[in-house]
Amino acid sequence: MEKSKVVVFWFRRDLRLDDNVGLSRALATGKPVLPIFIFDEHILGQLEDKSDRRVDYIHQALDTMNTTLKGFGGTLNIYFGNPLTIYQELLEQYAIEEIYCNRDYEPKAIQRDRTVFEFFKTLGIPFKAFKDQVIFDKNELLKNDGTPYTVYTPYAKKWREKLTVTGCEPVDYKAGHFFQQKYTAVIPLEKIGFKKTDLIFPPPQLESAIIDTYDQYRDYPALKGTTNLGIALRFGTISIRKCVAFAKAHNEVWLSELIWREFFMQILYHFPNVVNESFKKKYDGIQWYNNESDFERWCQGKTGYPLVDAGMRQLNSTGYMHNRVRMVAASFLCKHLLIDWRWGEAYFAQKLNDYDLSANNGNWQWAAGCGCDAAPYFRVFNPIIQAEKFDKNQVYIRQWIPELGTINYPEPIIAHPVARERALKTYAEALG
Repeated sequence: MEKSKVVVFWFRRDLRLDDNVGLSRALATGKPVLPIFIFDEHILGQLEDKSDRRVDYIHQALDTMNTTLKGFGGTLNIYFGNPLTIYQELLEQYAIEEIYCNRDYEPKAIQRDRTVFEFFKTLGIPFKAFKDQVIFDKNELLKNDGTPYTVYTPYAKKWREKLTVTGCEPVDYKAGHFFQQKYTAVIPLEKIGFKKTDLIFPPPQLESAIIDTYDQYRDYPALKGTTNLGIALRFGTISIRKCVAFAKAHNEVWLSELIWREFFMQILYHFPNVVNESFKKKYDGIQWYNNESDFERWCQGKTGYPLVDAGMRQLNSTGYMHNRVRMVAASFLCKHLLIDWRWGEAYFAQKLNDYDLSANNGNWQWAAGCGCDAAPYFRVFNPIIQAEKFDKNQVYIRQWIPELGTINYPEPIIAHPVARERALKTYAEALG
């Protein structure tokens, strides 16, 4: 029996049909497009919690796309295993003429794609990857001397200047169609070793009521002042072009945050060693205390500092933590408790629904003072003042710490003045 000729589109961090560059290019070939998604067994195997909301989010997003594809006479082919092995099996079933996808910039993803690319190269089958999850990638935004930016402000200036030239227009569906086949439901979560969670996939929305006042209310955790689009941007259920165009029209401060996202992505791409090392090498000489009992109290939200504890409890309960509180909690771990930023980064990676390696790593290194364009080591946030400033009436704090003010709430794990002096001394000794 003759194999069907197809062009494969491989979904990864771009779980949407609209404004999808690689998908649009695949459809533009005019050939039948076979859409696939691979649950990578290696990635899923590293997730200890089998009720991981991120896997459930992906699963629900795939189901949403699959329902739409049904209307086009197609279906989303979903697999579980090793990507290269899956492709070898697909070659036995289809006459694959080309593979299309969108680029990923994380070191392990780059290596994965290189392996698949080399495999298909030996067969003479093109493997084509496109820019989709950022406005500018790889070497599109460099300093005049051809080196990457390592300071945000000049990077953002250049980013904005170049944006006015290139724009951020969405890409449309091109001519062509999806491979016609019988509709198949998305593989059950249980088949890949996971369970349903309390998460309900919300189709991403750009709310002008929130974004118009983002600069005024984003720092107050008791208010609905942030977009909560981190998870949508992480898994590509919303287009970055759509977000940037909306930000340009509604709020420059939110646009700045989207630029920070790309700044950290290009740092990770150009300096992949930051995954395990401090961007500023001398900071790896800091003698961290790394007290396991202190770390456990931080994880559980029992440090005796209400804003820190509320944030950690929110994270543990929901998989989300307010942006301002993330910064305070991270600074507290590194500077008050003198615990290696990598411990905190790993904990957030385990818990955050919107975990993104580049942003998580970049922000943790920023908080610890060891990253590019980081907060100086001598800036030690006072969690008490932060709480008074951004949660004055303790609305957020009391939501997560009902026992506040009773004997059941612990005393501060360390006094702020003592912690500050200890941090300054420890950092200064390491940095000379």
